[in-house]
Amino acid sequence: MNEVGISLDTVWMLLAAILVFWMQPGFALCEAGFTRSKNTANILFKNFVDFMLGSVLFFFVGFGFMFGSDGAGFIGAPNWGDLSFYKSDLPVEGFLMFETVFCATSATIVSGAMAERTKFSMYIVYSFFISLIIYPVEGHWTWGGGWLCNDAAESFMMTTFGHVFHDFAGSAIVHSVGGVLALIGAIALGPRRGKYDANGKSRAIPGHSLILAALGVFILWMGWFGFNPGSQLAATGEVNRIAISHVFLTTNLAAACGGIATMLVTWMKYGKPSFSLTLNGVLAGLVGITAGCDAVDAWGAIIIGLVCGTVLVYTIEFIDRKLHIDDPVGASSVHGVCGILGTLMTGLFSVSEGLFYGHGWGFLGAEAFGILMIDLWAAVTGVILFYSIKKIHGLRVSARIEDEGLDIYEHGETCYN
Repeated sequence: MNEVGISLDTVWMLLAAILVFWMQPGFALCEAGFTRSKNTANILFKNFVDFMLGSVLFFFVGFGFMFGSDGAGFIGAPNWGDLSFYKSDLPVEGFLMFETVFCATSATIVSGAMAERTKFSMYIVYSFFISLIIYPVEGHWTWGGGWLCNDAAESFMMTTFGHVFHDFAGSAIVHSVGGVLALIGAIALGPRRGKYDANGKSRAIPGHSLILAALGVFILWMGWFGFNPGSQLAATGEVNRIAISHVFLTTNLAAACGGIATMLVTWMKYGKPSFSLTLNGVLAGLVGITAGCDAVDAWGAIIIGLVCGTVLVYTIEFIDRKLHIDDPVGASSVHGVCGILGTLMTGLFSVSEGLFYGHGWGFLGAEAFGILMIDLWAAVTGVILFYSIKKIHGLRVSARIEDEGLDIYEHGETCYN
């Protein structure tokens, strides 16, 4: 590749990294808006912690765990801050930054589901382990060239399914992992005080600002145009120009259709269209398309968005009212359920490999097996992590702190004076 091409691809990769970093304030505002004002500083602080910790940990060891070489395809060798092991036409420092913002996204998904009752000190502990171990290991299996994405003819995936697992930008690798960890964390914590009455009936605990939540979702929608198209990692040449333009289109269509589906379903189900749920419907469409945004056509993206936006309404209700799991922002449904759905629907709607395009069951089998292994890893490590913290030190603040707000007791300051 010529020098000008490498330079332009580098600029595109770094621009995409900026957009993905821009998702961090999107998550912060979305989570803050969906929760109560007395915990706003705590929510915002935790989103800063995710990126601060993730940046340092991924630089020192996580990058090596994810992209370093190994013999079995399970985990790479830690790099201890040395980036020289990674060889590519693109600058390794730029690629590190691009991957760092993805790592931070996976960790920050968890904070919303565990909002309003988690000790800040223990949040730092589990964010540390998500960024250090949980995300880099399954990231190595997939994007790091490990056993799930090894396309050698003799690899397990090729000999079993005839296809390798495909997740272009992270429906499974980033979002479903964050969603599963969010669900396990919410279970370990238990519901917020007053969330369920003596008969187990769910009580609504409205967030304090739909304005903040809406702004957060708009920012996330914009940031996703770095998250998905940026995963092409190149913009020069006809193939790359067409690819990133295609991914822009499928990403936007799925987001729009996710929101439309949720709006219509809540309108029919509850008699009025729910704005707060529609915001999550947009995110559901974005999460769902992320695995196959490069592989499906526009109609496939529309269907994926509609399915995710519809299913979201019922899974949020099921998790809350039937399972009695308190997830204040719906993270386990938006990122967990829709991340799984999007990965599986890639196996159906991929133009070149999907079942609905006459290519047989093999690719769907590879997608199903891959998402099972990734989320099983997240579930097992999440149970060990959260219940160990709960047993050793306790995850949850006292009743008085929860009732009066984490901002004053945990940080000595508040967002609203």
